[in-house]
Amino acid sequence: MHRRSVFAHAPVRAAVAAALLAPLAACSSGGTSTDSDAKGAGNAENRPVTVTVTPRGRDAAPGEPVTVRAAGGRLTSVTVTDAEGHRLAGKVAADGGSWVSDRKAAPGTAYTVAAATRTEGGTAGSAKAAFTTAPADKVNKVDWRPGTGTTVGVAQPVSLVFDNPVKNRAEVEKQLKVTTSDGTEGSWGWIRDWSGRDRVDWRPRTYWKSGTKVTLNAELNGTDSGSDGGWFVRDYTTTFTVGARQVVKVDLDSHRLTLVRDGRTVRSIPVSGGTPGGDKRSWRGTAVLMAKEGTVNMNSETVGLGDAYDKMVDYSMRLTWSGMYAHAAPWNARWFGNANRSSGCIGMSDADAAWFYEQVRPGDPFEITGADTKGVVEPGNGFGEWNLSWTDWQGRSALR
Repeated sequence: MHRRSVFAHAPVRAAVAAALLAPLAACSSGGTSTDSDAKGAGNAENRPVTVTVTPRGRDAAPGEPVTVRAAGGRLTSVTVTDAEGHRLAGKVAADGGSWVSDRKAAPGTAYTVAAATRTEGGTAGSAKAAFTTAPADKVNKVDWRPGTGTTVGVAQPVSLVFDNPVKNRAEVEKQLKVTTSDGTEGSWGWIRDWSGRDRVDWRPRTYWKSGTKVTLNAELNGTDSGSDGGWFVRDYTTTFTVGARQVVKVDLDSHRLTLVRDGRTVRSIPVSGGTPGGDKRSWRGTAVLMAKEGTVNMNSETVGLGDAYDKMVDYSMRLTWSGMYAHAAPWNARWFGNANRSSGCIGMSDADAAWFYEQVRPGDPFEITGADTKGVVEPGNGFGEWNLSWTDWQGRSALR
């Protein structure tokens, strides 16, 4: 960190101080001075207040709060503003001796500091200072879900995937705030995304209540990811609403998919799941509808299956990153309701798929059961965190 020493000088006149303060980390202010005051012979209670600001300089290290201290008097207010007019909030200590920002100084940012003071004798004054933080040598970015303004299903988590590794997980998690309209209980949990990147999700203890409004404020600007991760140089926010309580129950043993809305069965559909006994089996557990992708080209080589298929598939609804979908599969018509003969997806007729596609939304849970499957959907393979107990999920928070 670049630092310069702060020297204690004899009090200076307010007019002289105003000319010197902007480029300096230490500054003095006060009310009216007399010649005898300037020589140090006046009333000590009316000597100008000495104000010190850190960080300081033109290449200051980012990632620390801005601190303003007063000697020989007290601070009455402090304003710290960046070049775009955004303020760093903070509070003056009860004794008026210091002010500390709530947020950290961001990389590559010029700040101005304006302090109002009062001498021990009660005379008001002011002081100004400025500093600029060094730019980030590496920047970490975030991809987040769900998008703002969306309506989602009751199993949709808040999910952030990071471009670079996050070693300072606790520091990052402290900057993430989820606010709900009904005080929903939930927790952050760190997982490895299917892409191999670091990811942190916030899920409720149980499925969301319909109508809940959710806001994420990720106040990351000025936070260091840690070794090899880089700095965050912006904040992120998203708001969304939870829609109707819809649960999709898939029984691979009876080869049926049932849509349950608000506790009532809407419709049951004959389906065919993944072929038993090998890599073509389906996953079980709770998967979450990630996206409605429409018509998709599906090639078995992309998911590691040797006997390659290459099809354009309609009404495709993604359930995992590893390639499990629910979709129309007219080529498997003879197996619907009778046997599992797909390459891992949940197939149904064109007519059923068209109807079902219009009913569901991203965030709806698919609760999949069956005797012969690949195993349970892992947390990072889509939104598989619902397959962890609440205690296990809480244990993935960096703050516990």
